[in-house]
Amino acid sequence: MKEQSYEDLIPLIGIEGKIIGFEKKEKIHIKGLRHSAVSVFIFNLKNDLMLQKRSSKKYHSSLLWTNTCCSHPKKNESVLKAAHRCLIEEMGFDCFLEQKFSFTYHEFLSNGLIENELDHVFIGHYEKSPIINFKEVDNWKWISLNELIKNIYTYPTSYTIWLKIIIKNYLNQLEYIKNDSYCK
Repeated sequence: MKEQSYEDLIPLIGIEGKIIGFEKKEKIHIKGLRHSAVSVFIFNLKNDLMLQKRSSKKYHSSLLWTNTCCSHPKKNESVLKAAHRCLIEEMGFDCFLEQKFSFTYHEFLSNGLIENELDHVFIGHYEKSPIINFKEVDNWKWISLNELIKNIYTYPTSYTIWLKIIIKNYLNQLEYIKNDSYCK
């Protein structure tokens, strides 16, 4: 029997927001277990958001547009470290990240899987084009927040559920102040 590695295990989250155990990602989404996640939003100087289109190889929400990147912390990995890891793995760069807020949501996906997450949302700043990992990302683009809001309203099935929740309920918390920590 194959032994599970720490990299296969995702933190399960209890009612108080504390880690109560660990489980494999696929099982978490099948059973709808509450777990930890990270969502990263990268902006440029024009305040455009870098979106990614999820790879067709993803087992859920494939080929949907979403925030710059998203992932789950692994066992013994902080949410900040997970945010940096997914930014590097999916988009091919890293920069200063600031955690802005966390929220929970519970949604059923169209393929029968369940999202039940405590999502930690980070923002950062970058000007260059990413070097996307085609195993994770099908495409990318910069988009203004106003254009994104219009597109989500017009084409709601083209976007991930968590991006729609964040844009609808937490848009004002995504704002940033341009400062010396800006990555170029």
